[in-house]
Amino acid sequence: MPISPELIERLKTHRAAVLVGGGADKIKERHAKGLLSARERLEVLFQPGTFQEFGMHVQHTGTHFGLTKKSFPADGVITGTGYVNGEQVAAVSQDFTVGAGTLGNAHAQKIVRLMQFALKNGLPIVAFKDSGGARIQEGVDALSGYGEVFYHNVLSSGVVPQIALVLGPCAGGAAYSPALMDFIIMARQNAHMFITGPEVIKAVTGRTTSMDEVGSAEMHSTVSGNVHFVADDDRHAIRIAQQLLSYLPANNTEDPPHRLDGDIVLDRDEAMNQLIPGDSSDPMDVRQIIAHIVDGGELLEVQAGWARNIIVGFARIEGAVVGLIANQPTELAGALNIDAADKGARFIRFCNVFNVPLVTLVDVPGFLPGIEQERGGIIRHGAKLLFAYASCTTPKLTVILRKAYGGSYLAMCSQEMGADFVFAWPTAEIAVMGAEGAVNLLYRKELSEAPDRRAKLTELAAKYRAEFASPYLSAGRGYITDVIDPAETRSMLALALRKTLHKRELRPAKKHGNVPL
Repeated sequence: MPISPELIERLKTHRAAVLVGGGADKIKERHAKGLLSARERLEVLFQPGTFQEFGMHVQHTGTHFGLTKKSFPADGVITGTGYVNGEQVAAVSQDFTVGAGTLGNAHAQKIVRLMQFALKNGLPIVAFKDSGGARIQEGVDALSGYGEVFYHNVLSSGVVPQIALVLGPCAGGAAYSPALMDFIIMARQNAHMFITGPEVIKAVTGRTTSMDEVGSAEMHSTVSGNVHFVADDDRHAIRIAQQLLSYLPANNTEDPPHRLDGDIVLDRDEAMNQLIPGDSSDPMDVRQIIAHIVDGGELLEVQAGWARNIIVGFARIEGAVVGLIANQPTELAGALNIDAADKGARFIRFCNVFNVPLVTLVDVPGFLPGIEQERGGIIRHGAKLLFAYASCTTPKLTVILRKAYGGSYLAMCSQEMGADFVFAWPTAEIAVMGAEGAVNLLYRKELSEAPDRRAKLTELAAKYRAEFASPYLSAGRGYITDVIDPAETRSMLALALRKTLHKRELRPAKKHGNVPL
C-alpha cells in the first residue's frame, strides 16, 4: 500500500513552517538592511543542492515565561553540511528572525551535535553568528548550552578549521565562541561584538561610549585584533570564507590543497632587484616583494588592519600552499612589538596544526624600544613568537632580505629556531645589533676624539657592516643555507618547498608545551 497522501502533505506543511523562519515580513526587513536570511547565507555558502539539514524540526524545551505557547522554528538555528570548493563543510547559521537567534538548550544541542559530526568526519566548521545571546527565559539551561558549545570549540581546536562569520549582534558570552575559533570574519555594517555594551559601561564606569567604539568591525580589526577579516556585507563575508577554505585542509590529518600538477618553473625574476632600495635605512614595501614571490601575486592577508608592522596570510608558490610571515619596513621600520608578536605567533601555530608550510621574509631592526612595550610585557609576548616557531614542525623556509638584528633575528625563524632552509640576499645584515649602535659601543673612544664624529661614525658603520654583518660571515659559519640573488627567490623557495613537503619531525612525548600566554 502506498504512503498516505495526507502524511506527505503534513510533512510539506511542517517543512514550510520551518523554512520561513520568523516569517516573510521579518525576512523582508532584513533584506531592506542589506542582510541575508539564515538560510540564504547557507545557500550562498554551499554548492547548489548539496546542503543536508540536521534537526530541522527541533523545538525549544523551555517551560517558563510563556515559552510553552511559543513555537521557534528550528529553535532559531540551522545546522547541516554541504560542499564548498568540492569539499564537505559543516555549518551553523543562527536565525535572528526566530527569537532573536537566542541560544537555549535545544539550540545549543543542535550546534554541539553538528560539531561532533564534524569532529568524527574531519570537516571544517563555518558558523554564522547572529544572535541576541543567551535565552533569558531558559536561565541556567542557556548557560549550560553555551558551556557545551565552548567546550566543543576547544575540542575541535587543532583538529578541524573553525571559521566564524559575525554578521549581526554577538554580545556577552556569545562572543567567546567566535573567539575560540580560528578565524573571525565580521561585517562592516549591521554587526557588533562585545562583552559589555555602552549602557553597561556607562552604568559601571560612568564613561559614555558608542557601540562602534566597543564592538564594531573597524575597532576589532584595527585596535583589539579580535577580527581577522572585515567584509562589506554578507555575500562578501561568505566569499572570504570560501577563499580561506580553499587554502586549508579539511582536518589535521590531511595536507593543504596543494596544486602540484606539472613541473615547477625556475625562471629568474629580474624585476625583483629593482624593488630593493640602495640604502638599507630606506623603507621597502614588502608587499611588492611578496607579489613577485607568490602565484599570481595573490595573498589572502589575515588581520591586515592590525599590527601592520608584520604581514601574515595564505598564498601559493608554484602550487604549494604556504603560510607567509613578513616584516613590513614601512610600518615602525618593521620592528617587532607586542601586537606583532601575538599576531605572528597565533598564525604560525594555526599553520603548524594544519600542516601548512611556513615562508618567512625577514627585514627586522629589532624589538620596538619603549617603556610602554616593556611594561606591557614585550618579553612575554616576544617569547610567544619564539615558542611558536620552535614548536612548529611543518616545513619552515626563511629568506633574510635586509636587516636581521639580535633577538629579532632569532624570533623570525633562524636556523637555530628550526628553519629547514635559510636563504639570504646579498643585502642581508645579520648581527647582534645595527651597525651604528654597535659602533657607538665598540668605538666610543675613537668617536669622541674624531674631528668629525658623524663622518667617523659613517665610516666605521660601513666597515662593521662589511666585516661583521655580512651574510657571507653567517654563511661561512653554516648559519644560513645559501646567499642568493634576489631574482632567484621565487624559484629557490619553490624548489625547497617541493623538497620539504613530506617532512616529518618527532618531538618528545608530552601533553603540550606551556606557551607564555
